[in-house]
Amino acid sequence: MVQRIRSTKPDLNPEHSLLKAEPARPDQPADAGLSVQPDRGALPPRLLDWYDRHRRILPWRSPPGELADPYRVWLSEIMLQQTTVAAVGPYFQDFTTRWPTVVDLAAAELDDVLRAWAGLGYYARARNLHKCAQTVAKDHAGIFPEDEEGLRQLPGIGTYTAAAIAAIAFGRPATAMDGNVERVVARLFDVRDPLPGVKPVLKELASELVPEHRPGDYTQALFDLGATICTPKKPRCMLCPVADLCRARAAGSQDGLPAKAEKSAKPVRRGIAFFLTDAAGNILLRRRAETGLLGGMMEVPSSAWGPAAPTLEDAAGQAPLEPAAWRTLPGLVRHTFTHFELELAVVAGQVGSAPAPEGCRWAAPDRLGEEALPTVMRKVLRHALAASSG
Repeated sequence: MVQRIRSTKPDLNPEHSLLKAEPARPDQPADAGLSVQPDRGALPPRLLDWYDRHRRILPWRSPPGELADPYRVWLSEIMLQQTTVAAVGPYFQDFTTRWPTVVDLAAAELDDVLRAWAGLGYYARARNLHKCAQTVAKDHAGIFPEDEEGLRQLPGIGTYTAAAIAAIAFGRPATAMDGNVERVVARLFDVRDPLPGVKPVLKELASELVPEHRPGDYTQALFDLGATICTPKKPRCMLCPVADLCRARAAGSQDGLPAKAEKSAKPVRRGIAFFLTDAAGNILLRRRAETGLLGGMMEVPSSAWGPAAPTLEDAAGQAPLEPAAWRTLPGLVRHTFTHFELELAVVAGQVGSAPAPEGCRWAAPDRLGEEALPTVMRKVLRHALAASSG
């Protein structure tokens, strides 16, 4: 059961007042009758008024009073998953300069898209981004569906992204629940049960507040409120336009919300990366399988990743080529993925003028920046090049 202060069910009737004070009974403390009620009819106008004055200027947002370009909304929302606004800005500008429309992106080579995406992480998003663009161009004449159901049928578009596009680009009263919105709603209603289990409850509460008028601006107002005022730590309640409606603030519990279930320690996977060069100093790269982690990206070939660190003797057979000798480079390359930590030892070897095996290619060191290399592989290359030149 979800715990809430002084109320077991939020009163969302728009006829009720914003701040409803009930007379205290003789057996209650003087303030026990105070019932803060986030109101469906009055809370959105306050947020919209605040948004009109304090909206963030972001490259994917439309000017006030205009619906946003669905392509730019979709692109920004895919990029923003698991990433910050500050990190996404340059990538968004680069993508929209190179591919101004969804049709342009659909016509791009996947390798070009992966190279442009490199550094944003979660590379399945880039593959789905390209696949989605091709689907919209081919099956929808370059026009995004306007409703959530149609949007969810597109590759890489889930419940949240479909709601965000429907609201922001098409003015549909959809409920887009990102981390900022979950935090705002948990505090507004003083929901004490932890994430992620309480997500459905928070979405139900949030859906009762979405207005028919300007739902896209309202959605972005919630994003901005969570990003700038109702922040994870030390929320700036004195500046909040709906502070007097917030049950958590009334209860003094806002700093601890939303509650989160304890996370278990991430497992550690280990492997060996094979830094192979030819007589001209070119570096052997290999394309990963299209599906799975880092799918379709280029990599420094490596052994399988497992819980135990493999010995070079056991792992050497997994190298795409066999040099005359391996040299173990000092140190480890460490990288954090969503669900595990990775530790890679790096070994170096030279193979003369051997042709690249199937699925591999030789890359000149000064052209590595043109390769679709994920961050972890760039770390491996920096480590290997520094150790080899030392």
